[in-house]
Amino acid sequence: MKASIALYQALKSIDVSDERASAVVDALETEIVTKADLADLATKADLRALESELRSDLKLLKWGMGLTIAVVLIPARKQLLII
Repeated sequence: MKASIALYQALKSIDVSDERASAVVDALETEIVTKADLADLATKADLRALESELRSDLKLLKWGMGLTIAVVLIPARKQLLII
């Protein structure tokens, strides 16, 4: 905010119109916000790393479910079918 005011005042001091000085300050603020937003974007490498991590986690979940079925449900299948 201070930089915007300083820029506006500097432009006014060299006889730039209010309209043009405001337009320059607005454009600069928009550019600064856009660059800050871009810093938060994920790169392709970030997405690949995340995908790899998620695939590994999914494999562990599948193995865990399979092990649970093998250890708990298969031995108990006779009791589960009795009504």
